[in-house]
Amino acid sequence: MDRTISVSRRGLMAAGAGLAAGGLAMPAIAQGAPLRLGVMLPFSGTFAALGENILAAMEMYIAEKGGRLGGRQVQLIRLDDESNPANAVSNVNRLVGRDRAEALVGTVHSGVVMALVQIARERQIPLVIPNAGNASATGELCSTSIFRSSFSNWQPAYAAGLHLAKSGVKRAAWMSWDYAAGNEAGAGFRDGLRAGGAELVRSLLLPFPETNFQPLLAQIPGLNVEAVGSFYAGGGAVQFVREYAAAGLKDRFPLTGSGFLTEGTLQGQGAAAEGIKTALHYGDGLDNPKNNAFRPAFKQRTGRDADVYAVQGYDAAQILDIGLTATRGDAAADREIARAIRAARIDSPRGAFTLSTSHNPVQNMYLREVQGGENKVVGIAAEALADPGTGCRMS
Repeated sequence: MDRTISVSRRGLMAAGAGLAAGGLAMPAIAQGAPLRLGVMLPFSGTFAALGENILAAMEMYIAEKGGRLGGRQVQLIRLDDESNPANAVSNVNRLVGRDRAEALVGTVHSGVVMALVQIARERQIPLVIPNAGNASATGELCSTSIFRSSFSNWQPAYAAGLHLAKSGVKRAAWMSWDYAAGNEAGAGFRDGLRAGGAELVRSLLLPFPETNFQPLLAQIPGLNVEAVGSFYAGGGAVQFVREYAAAGLKDRFPLTGSGFLTEGTLQGQGAAAEGIKTALHYGDGLDNPKNNAFRPAFKQRTGRDADVYAVQGYDAAQILDIGLTATRGDAAADREIARAIRAARIDSPRGAFTLSTSHNPVQNMYLREVQGGENKVVGIAAEALADPGTGCRMS
């Protein structure tokens, strides 16, 4: 059983100091020694299903490579972070200290990932982020040792706004929780609208994780807008979509936004979600050779349908493999790893993508429409979209 030690939120902000003070050192590579890969994901709580799909797809890729990454046998060190920022520093200390991890993959929660980002920056330990979309990880805190296999919060929302503007919408509103992910997505939606010649009229925000949507929904008819963009996920997204339709707004003000609005939530949303268009880097029915092989293989291995989280996990392993292959398995050769990954064209189930100079995917954002309980890909909302990487000064 994984053991964690509770620390304060202030301790999380001081992650670097605590980790440095611990005197942790990376082990020398022994001839033929396995690669100690620390995988820090949620395996319990709200995001457990996301963590399990990310890990299962990673394991599938590693199995396809004969149990190796970069030519080295892989020893996976699995740690449940419980999506709890208070335990993040002690969990990272465990992985790079007692467990002597040479490379890291994690995590889902943007608050938890910051402890991983801090140690990767300070110790130049390769880190691949398989979900958390916070801008700072590939923005002002970017590093040669940090890579993302997922998205930035800005990307899918930008694509949704751009699609709206190109479809003829001139004025739109934004609804989300008032926290980092929602605000970063809101900025992307605004930028996408502007790029297409449209205007963001109003942002209607609710404190996270409150779900009293009615006062915000009541304002929409008086805003003189043609559509509404949004960023919600999980149970909040289920309730929001249902209440939006029940308020009689769905047909009057088409709802769109980041794909997480309808990703993994369609069963609970039911008919209220039908016809909603969102933007994301993966979707149902995506037809390419890699995805056509990936989906049945993942289903056979897990008994579950592949989703965007599985794709991000599979590609996290791919990214590590590319970098480590270039260094013959030397995880400490951070600059050589970074050069190889930046030069690569990654063959993904989402479609081939590259990484930007700030190490965030440059990828298609697909337009998806809910049809018969699936997020069917019906077009491309933004092709080869790169995150701005604001503040990134790669050393």
